[in-house]
Amino acid sequence: MSRLKAARQCLSSEPDRAASFARQELVISPQSAEARFIAGAALRRQGDSAGALEHLSPLAIALPKAWGVAFEDGMARAGLGDGAGAILALQRATVLNPGSPLAWHALADQLAMQGLMDDAIAATKKCAEWIGDTGFDPNDIAWLRVRADAAARAGNDGEAERWLDRAIALAPDFWPALFHRAALLHRWQRDHEAQVTIERLVTELPHVSAVRALAGAVWMQLGKTDRSVAEYRAATAIGADSAPLWHGLGHALRVVGLQAKAVAAYRRAIACDAGFTEAWWSLANLKTWRFSGDDIAAMRNSLANRRLPSDARTWLHFALGKAMDDEGRFADAFDAFSAANALNRASHPHDRVAHSAFVSRTNEAWSADLFAKRAGAGSPSSDPIFVVGLPRSGSTLVEQILASHSMIEAASELPDITAIAAGLAVDGRYPELIPDLPLDDFAKLGADYLERTRSRRGERPCFVDKFPGNYLHVGLIHLMLPNARIIDVRREPLACCWSLFTQGFASGQAYSSDLTDLGHMFTDYVRLMEHVDTVLPGRVLRVSYEELVDDLEGQTRRILDHCALPYEHRCLRFFESRRAVRTASSEQVRRPLNRDGLDRWRPYRPWLGPLIDALGPHAATPND
Repeated sequence: MSRLKAARQCLSSEPDRAASFARQELVISPQSAEARFIAGAALRRQGDSAGALEHLSPLAIALPKAWGVAFEDGMARAGLGDGAGAILALQRATVLNPGSPLAWHALADQLAMQGLMDDAIAATKKCAEWIGDTGFDPNDIAWLRVRADAAARAGNDGEAERWLDRAIALAPDFWPALFHRAALLHRWQRDHEAQVTIERLVTELPHVSAVRALAGAVWMQLGKTDRSVAEYRAATAIGADSAPLWHGLGHALRVVGLQAKAVAAYRRAIACDAGFTEAWWSLANLKTWRFSGDDIAAMRNSLANRRLPSDARTWLHFALGKAMDDEGRFADAFDAFSAANALNRASHPHDRVAHSAFVSRTNEAWSADLFAKRAGAGSPSSDPIFVVGLPRSGSTLVEQILASHSMIEAASELPDITAIAAGLAVDGRYPELIPDLPLDDFAKLGADYLERTRSRRGERPCFVDKFPGNYLHVGLIHLMLPNARIIDVRREPLACCWSLFTQGFASGQAYSSDLTDLGHMFTDYVRLMEHVDTVLPGRVLRVSYEELVDDLEGQTRRILDHCALPYEHRCLRFFESRRAVRTASSEQVRRPLNRDGLDRWRPYRPWLGPLIDALGPHAATPND
């Protein structure tokens, strides 16, 4: 077998051998274009993009019509972070071979990293269906990016991260891989890991609006709100016609309490793109803000467009529901909310049976004997205060009250308990496997949680983690952090469930799209917490949202007593806090307490039969 044939055969699987064969051939035939091409391609696959260019650059001049040479030259430049040079080479490759989706995908990446978003979108449209396994080269950063994209679109984020890590290992300056890995980390709320990459990207690519917007999102998650707003402002200055960028800025401004400016940003998003209907819901989600007649007409006009995608229609129906509710047109409001939730159910179904079975398994696993045998096994830290319950129950209000205390800070909704539980879910045996864990593991789990959340904290001794879904893991929290405080905030069932039904969630909470599912979710939640009260009596403080509204000082004292902290009058002035609030209740907790929302569900009672039936005895209310 000739050296060149051997080099070709092992290029993708053993690039080091391919490079060796090519060098041997070049000793004998120093002018061999094929040997030089293979040498360059092999070096690129070994992560030596600079060495690859020494072979490929002269070839690109000598063989201007060889698409493979242009492609390799472009990817070597991409590996060195030379976006402009990569674009020129890859554009030449796509002209020479317009049927290569790999070349188009690589070109789209580079265009995006240079901030040329319209051209990037056009290049993406040229791509055929992403390339499958045939011909996959595990040492080619172009292929690795394609595979990462395909994995992410299929919902396999872990696989996507592995491909991106491989690409970055081969080419540490390959900006598309760095950007998309940072975006994945942000999606997983691992923003402290994304921070280093984001700072580097902003330094190297300050002119790219997508980079600045991602930086804004990461800084917001890390609690650096001023930096977040600044990055979003930079993004909109670059991409002034981008609806998503203005929408992101609107969110950042809402979080820091600048409602008027947030409204202006949301309206700018709608002006940029009438089809970007999520901005209408964001206006509605300000809660304390009302639509004008012209706004309602504009939303109805958008709904008349039959080409409008279902997700865009969903946001409009939710926004119109809020508008009709504000006008007292309750039948129209119910129709709008029902239409929104019907669209949600179609794309995000909820498995009621599976969830109920999980609660039953959890109640069986969390036994009094289990907790007695492992008493005090976890980390001794008393820093965390967990606020749990169903969403829309008043947890943000309790968090705001606590965060007004001089010894407590709010870390918002942290994903770490859920992540730790998922890490224990071997073969779906969580929480059944908990009794099998070595005693020392509970202290390690507690220490892991404290370390994971450290970047979200400041200097105050205590912090609030108010992720509502942590109620599903109260037993685990007790075992790993036995001195942590746990507060369960509960709202009257019909009020809580109706509020969930009218809330447009960007993701999660699929159960909220169906009145029957909502009723069963609430009863399962109560069933689990009643079991916790039985096996861990007194461990969880239950706070009634309605009692908090009626007796703010008394309930605040009760909450602080549970946290073993002295009473501070400033907690009653929670609405004066300027801290960032990222939940749907952000505007409500910036006002003094009132009873406005307690009975908002009552006009809808004629339509709530499925919810009332599912709630059973829990549907009874004090005024019935």
